[in-house]
Amino acid sequence: MATVGIDLGTTNSLVSVWQDDKCTLIPNNLGEYLTPSVVGIDEDGEMLVGRTAKERLISHPESTVASFKRFMGTEKTFMLGNRRFTAADLSSMVLRQLKEDAEKYLGEPVEEAVISVPAYFNDFQRNATKMAGELAGLTVERLVNEPSAAALAYRFGKTKEDQTFLVFDFGGGTLDISIVDAFDSVIEIVAVAGDNHLGGDDVNRAIAEKFLSVNRIDEGKITNEERASLIRESEKLKRTLTDAPEGEMEVVIGGQIYQMKLDAKGLLEVSAKLLEGIGIPLKRAMNDSGYGWEDIDEIIMIGGSGKMKIVQNYLQFLSGKRPRCEIDPDVAVAVGAGMYAGIKERQQAVRDVLLTDICPFTLGTEIIHGDTKGPAIMSPIIERNSVLPISRVERYWTVHQFQEYCDITILQGEHRYADQNLELGRIRVPVPLARREDQREAVDVRFTYDINGILEVDVTVVSTKEHFSKVIVNKNIHLTPEQIEERRKELQKIKIHPREQEKNRLLLERGDRLYEENTGEIRKYLDKILADFSVALNAQDLRTIEKAYTRTSELLDIVENTPKRSVPVKIEAYLYDEWRRQQ
Repeated sequence: MATVGIDLGTTNSLVSVWQDDKCTLIPNNLGEYLTPSVVGIDEDGEMLVGRTAKERLISHPESTVASFKRFMGTEKTFMLGNRRFTAADLSSMVLRQLKEDAEKYLGEPVEEAVISVPAYFNDFQRNATKMAGELAGLTVERLVNEPSAAALAYRFGKTKEDQTFLVFDFGGGTLDISIVDAFDSVIEIVAVAGDNHLGGDDVNRAIAEKFLSVNRIDEGKITNEERASLIRESEKLKRTLTDAPEGEMEVVIGGQIYQMKLDAKGLLEVSAKLLEGIGIPLKRAMNDSGYGWEDIDEIIMIGGSGKMKIVQNYLQFLSGKRPRCEIDPDVAVAVGAGMYAGIKERQQAVRDVLLTDICPFTLGTEIIHGDTKGPAIMSPIIERNSVLPISRVERYWTVHQFQEYCDITILQGEHRYADQNLELGRIRVPVPLARREDQREAVDVRFTYDINGILEVDVTVVSTKEHFSKVIVNKNIHLTPEQIEERRKELQKIKIHPREQEKNRLLLERGDRLYEENTGEIRKYLDKILADFSVALNAQDLRTIEKAYTRTSELLDIVENTPKRSVPVKIEAYLYDEWRRQQ
């Protein structure tokens, strides 16, 4: 049974496998490598995953959800139909779909996976990701940081000269920046920083806000469907400006067509806050590494949003170096994850590659200095950017003479004051009473942090040698193996729309979405187009369906890619040409 590598992304997800001394990307049922990380439910209660679900973001926003990765490890839930799901539940459906695609492609069961996560994911988020894999029926013994996977993809098969990379991983919802040293067969992460709430989705929203402002539209008065259509068109305009100097978008709001043109300069203006946000983790990663721009040999762009010219130009302005995109930024992490799956299986071509990871955040405990009236502060035990796995111990003393116990609060973060950091858990440790006023009891607190982001805390009372330990997990996401299995079975019962029908279902959903986006005469054409395709589907003749699919797809392309006022003329011309061919 093969071990697969999975890039579980905010916007899109991919699966890969190490075969014949190379990483192979595995296509989904539509023949595409990118599976949108979108989940929805249709009118019959069937779950939709991937592109079919993404098409319904506009036509059925109330029963479709995307970008749920941002809420991994939190208590937030999403209602789909009459069921409530966590981000881990929804992620498990995406993972289950990738698992099925891989099994179909490989012709064998897939039970184990290496899954990538943003380097700045905290313990709660990492545990939620592992649980999502388990709910999908996968054993996830290893999580790999996305920039680490990308560095592995770039380094393999290249020059063995010592190099230092800055890996800029900019996706739909997260930003990860890593400084990476590569020498011989070793890839060592030196420093990481990031923001798991900054990504290309923010650019889409910024363009949408500009559109509303230019057209003097009150956002509070538009419908959910119109808002979803606005975001989709904003994303299309952003992609257009990746290659073209100028673009235009059209959105139907309140039955009226509104337009906006935007050039590269305008995109730069609406993205100013985004670029400012990029600068913060970028500066921290450079400071933590101790490197200057002269020490960086290459800047590697990863993630779909890394294709944006304004981002690349901004990095070139700061560094004086042109970023590299030799490997498609959309797939680089998946390639690295697949390679790491090969390393895990001790495949010959990659067995000697050593990939190290680091702790991306500081771990410590809450302490009070002599003056108990002052605020508690954080005492670091494992500093950020420490190489993993790692085990560190610090000694602490009681504050009061008649203190009966010590509360060991486990914290994660970079703030000096304890209450400004993320609390991971607590251990209450009983200690002997001090007999003299100047006597204090000591405890040794050891943190052991492994490469999967699992933290073990061991506390030893120095005088009695009593030992207390705890594995830190989020009580809101951690389940026993029995509970995980029970939840997995519950999710498995949820009927997912048959994959063999997805191609046709996707075309219908696309047509419904375009119908929502348009008005008047275009809607009449769409109604006729979709009705004809439904008739062909009901005929249940494969040749008839395939012919109707091609014709319907071409007509929808005209509707989607032609300025709205020209659509009727284009469609009439298409139908006339088709009639001539049949004569």
